[in-house]
Amino acid sequence: MSSDISANNDSSTSTPQEPPPKPPIEPLRLPSIEEIRGQDIWNNCAVRSVVSGVMGGGLGLFMGLFLGALDNPITQDTMTGRQQFVFTAKQMGGRAWSSCKAFAVMGLVFSAAECVVEKGRAKHDTTNTVVAGCATGGAMSARGGPKAACIGCAGFATFSVLIEKFLDRHD
Repeated sequence: MSSDISANNDSSTSTPQEPPPKPPIEPLRLPSIEEIRGQDIWNNCAVRSVVSGVMGGGLGLFMGLFLGALDNPITQDTMTGRQQFVFTAKQMGGRAWSSCKAFAVMGLVFSAAECVVEKGRAKHDTTNTVVAGCATGGAMSARGGPKAACIGCAGFATFSVLIEKFLDRHD
């Protein structure tokens, strides 16, 4: 019996271990008609821009409500509780609507510019983000004149690239 054990030990140490079995190859699944149509709709620059504008408006609405609630009236000591509530509600509403419009325009312009540049260049890289950021920053600050538009262009392009690097969307 002891010779059987030693024979088994010798054979187990001398034989190389076999590699683990390979997983079976899965067949290629073609997209369905509904998936293709969904991709075609989403690849439309107008649809993508409108959706980004709506989502940006929603984000701006919530941010405006939050930041408007943080505003304290200067004459807080002389106001009754009801007056403070009404004042705060008006502040929140005004700030929310203002932020909603700004973020909606920002999302729409950025998404439209990025989509158009991406389709024109036929590439998906950081250059699209730089151009879209510059167009958005310049458009958002154009009322301040050419100098403000240039500063807005550079600032928003830099911010857009930093966000892209942070999210690591491009290889």
